[in-house]
Amino acid sequence: MSYTRQMPQPPTLSIVIPVLNEEDEIPVILAAAVAFLEERGGDWEIVVVDNASTDRTLERAAPFVDGQRVRLLENDSNRGKGFSIRRGMLEARGDLRLMCDADCVASLRSLPSMELLAGEAHVVVGSRLSAGARVTRRQPLRRRVVGVGFIALTRALMGKLPKDVYCGFKLWTAGCAEDVFEHVQLDGWVFDAEALAMARRMGYTVIETGIEWSNRPDSRLSIRDSLLPVLGELWAARRNVRRSSTSYRIERESPQSAY
Repeated sequence: MSYTRQMPQPPTLSIVIPVLNEEDEIPVILAAAVAFLEERGGDWEIVVVDNASTDRTLERAAPFVDGQRVRLLENDSNRGKGFSIRRGMLEARGDLRLMCDADCVASLRSLPSMELLAGEAHVVVGSRLSAGARVTRRQPLRRRVVGVGFIALTRALMGKLPKDVYCGFKLWTAGCAEDVFEHVQLDGWVFDAEALAMARRMGYTVIETGIEWSNRPDSRLSIRDSLLPVLGELWAARRNVRRSSTSYRIERESPQSAY
């Protein structure tokens, strides 16, 4: 008698994609994500969170949306990237939940190795700065210099965080994601720092790994214009992390048991 060895099914996966005025890119983003997930196999979903787009983003996303594997959540107004990610991560259903910025689709090729690392950590942070990173198109030098300084400031105020704290490609186990995003408060883009600091203070394991990444030339984020407002957000995040995590700390469990 012969036996056929069955490969274990991968854990269920949710990809949360926040979008704002992405009418040109949204069909490309969703086609690439669906193709990747179909090849990966197992149960999966894509959760698109639209932050009150004023262009044809919703119209161009519609052919992909089926309410099951590809879901669309619409914010009633522009609530900020942090709000969109928080909403998507809490409404996602996967054992693993990937935060994937609209400009990070090229990084999906790095997801299989990140899934393996999710057996060792509750949060796996994709990094453009860690060993093994493959960056095919870098940000302009001026932006990189300002960014490095801001990350240094973030780590000084928020404690030990990954080197590439603001890279928009992070894989979370479900239990960790639900605990953390129930407690974070920031709606702006500094939410990354708040969420990772909260995870660490709660006792979750966070690791960083190099990924494939390509800079999007039309990136809309201006660190220079945002610097003063986000300094206030960092102080607010620091207070919230200390207050919330003081009364909540998980019993240490293996990441595998989290999903």
